[in-house]
Amino acid sequence: MKYSAGVLLFRRAPEVRVLLGHMGGPLWSRKDLGAWSIPKGEYEPESEDSRVAARREFTEELGLPVPEGAWIELGEVRYGSGASKKQVLVWAVEGELDPARVNPGTFEMQWPPRSGRMQEFPEIDRAEWFDLDTARDKLGKGQRPFLERLAERLTGG
Repeated sequence: MKYSAGVLLFRRAPEVRVLLGHMGGPLWSRKDLGAWSIPKGEYEPESEDSRVAARREFTEELGLPVPEGAWIELGEVRYGSGASKKQVLVWAVEGELDPARVNPGTFEMQWPPRSGRMQEFPEIDRAEWFDLDTARDKLGKGQRPFLERLAERLTGG
C-alpha cells in the first residue's frame, strides 16, 4: 500500500471553489474529466508526519507554499487495487492562490514507452479553481469523497 497526503485549497466567495491540478505528462495531456487531482504526494507514515508531507507535496507540485490558514482534516480515502492501492489523507485550507503563478515540480519517465529515452515532465501542467460540481467531474473518482467531506464541514454537517 502506498500512502499519500495532500492539501485541498478552497475559497468561499461567491461560492465554494477548490484548486485542482491537471496531471502532467503525456498520459494525461489529452484528458480532462478524471485527469485532475488534489495536490498530494507519497510519504512514509513510519518516518514522516502526514501534515508535514502534505505541506511539502503541495509546494513540490505547485511550486508555491500552502497559504496560511486553518487546516481542516478531511480524513482518509483508500482506492486502487494491487500494487497501485493507495491510502490518501487530505486537509482543506481556505486561502488564495493565483494559478498563473504555479511553477510545478517535475518527474522523469521513459517516453515513448520502451524507447529507453528518459524525459522530464511537470507534476501538473496547470491548476484551476472549480466549483464543487465541476470539481467532481474533473477529479479521479477515488478523490471525490474529499469534496463531499469539505462541503459537509463548511455547512456544519
